[in-house]
Amino acid sequence: MTSTLLTNIGELVTNDLSLGDGSRLGLLCDAALVVENGCVAWVGSAKSAPAADERVDVSGQAVIPGFVDSHTHLVFAGDRSAEFAARMAGERYTGGGIATTVAATRAASDDELRALARARVTDMTSSGTTTFEAKSGYGLTVADESRILRISREFTDETTFLGAHAVPPEFAGDRAGYVRLVTGAMLDACGPLARWIDVFCDDGAFDEDETRTVLRAGIAAGLMPRLHGNQLGFSAGARLAVEFGAASVDHCTHLADADVAALAGSGTVATLLPTADFGMRSPYPDARRLIDAGVAVALATDCNPGTSYVTSMPFVIALAVRETGMTPAEALQAATAGGARALGRSDVGSLAAGARADLVVLDAPSHVHLAYRPGSALVLQVWKDGVPL
Repeated sequence: MTSTLLTNIGELVTNDLSLGDGSRLGLLCDAALVVENGCVAWVGSAKSAPAADERVDVSGQAVIPGFVDSHTHLVFAGDRSAEFAARMAGERYTGGGIATTVAATRAASDDELRALARARVTDMTSSGTTTFEAKSGYGLTVADESRILRISREFTDETTFLGAHAVPPEFAGDRAGYVRLVTGAMLDACGPLARWIDVFCDDGAFDEDETRTVLRAGIAAGLMPRLHGNQLGFSAGARLAVEFGAASVDHCTHLADADVAALAGSGTVATLLPTADFGMRSPYPDARRLIDAGVAVALATDCNPGTSYVTSMPFVIALAVRETGMTPAEALQAATAGGARALGRSDVGSLAAGARADLVVLDAPSHVHLAYRPGSALVLQVWKDGVPL
């Protein structure tokens, strides 16, 4: 076992209230940390740093926890740029484009899907993401949903069964039959490959009764709940997420006062996906309203081919600060510790002693540059489990 000292850190974001300046980011200046056995073994002032086997000088740059992207649709095939162009020309998005991706994904081989996913993971990692979730939802058959999850598990342990993403064309006249498939043979095949069960509960997607049916079946099969909700309209998503004790409800663009109050009194995280709203040219969620009400908030990319073909969490942070009312500090925490909470994780999203040594060295003296310099190449190094990638 060897230890590595990262020192001469101009600004260290720990996300530990007990450290540094006492803020939620737990900022330490002129800091250092020791990595040992893949974890953070010590954090403190560079002047007080203990000896280590190796020493890395980061030359006064900022160090932050690796980003935790808690909402992605990693495995898919096909291109929907024409749909994007049409939407930018003023056509209203209704969710029908999912069928286009379903057809392309079904037609792709395992090797093709694997290669496409690997390229996206490379992009995510290069922009500082060290933990990410991946959903099914673009197969919508027993065989295709299960193979999406098998491929996803090659890249992450945080896999989500989203058979209830859309009703496929072959079930257009039999919604009840498709829900039976999702909660029966499809769940039997996909449950062992997933940690989470998810439902798109929204206008034009799955209604309250259908959502309840799918969540109950998934929970009975040992999966933990999370939800897409309140993206396209005022749906039951947020309310059901709280009722079922879901780890998160994602999108949250359209929330009633009662939804906000329910979330504030619960353990459910509101995961905001502002790049989806950017890609749809739709209203952004009001993060300020949620934070001021005491709701736990996360940020994620919603990487998908139709509305948010985005792999960069720094871009999400910049957009959240510009459009949702977040401060740079709130956005960074939502993209790290918030994402970890949305995945029920305490080992990532922070750089306190005992956490995984997943970190990012920025080409900047402060985390504020993530929002201040959108589009800049600010990621110098990415470390995963104490190893530079």
